[in-house]
Amino acid sequence: MIWLEELSPVVQALLATCFTWFVTALGASLVFFFKQINREALDAMLGFDAGVMIAASFWSLLEPAIELADTLETPSWRLATIGFL
Repeated sequence: MIWLEELSPVVQALLATCFTWFVTALGASLVFFFKQINREALDAMLGFDAGVMIAASFWSLLEPAIELADTLETPSWRLATIGFL
C-alpha cells in the first residue's frame, strides 16, 4: 500500500471514487439475477442498511455536534437532538 501513499491526492481521490463506484455497481447488479427475493433476506438487508445509516449519521453529524456544544457551553443533548431530528 506504500505505492498508494506516493500518488498525488487527486489520483488517490480518483481511485477511491472508482472503487466505490465499482462496489456500488456490483451490489446493484444483483437485481439482474433474482426475480423475487426472500422476505427475510430483504428484512435483514434493510436492517443492516438502517444500522449503517444510523452509524454514519452519528459519527459524521452527531458526534461533531456534541463536541461543538461542549465548546459553546450549551447542553450537548440540545444540539444533538436538533441535528438528529
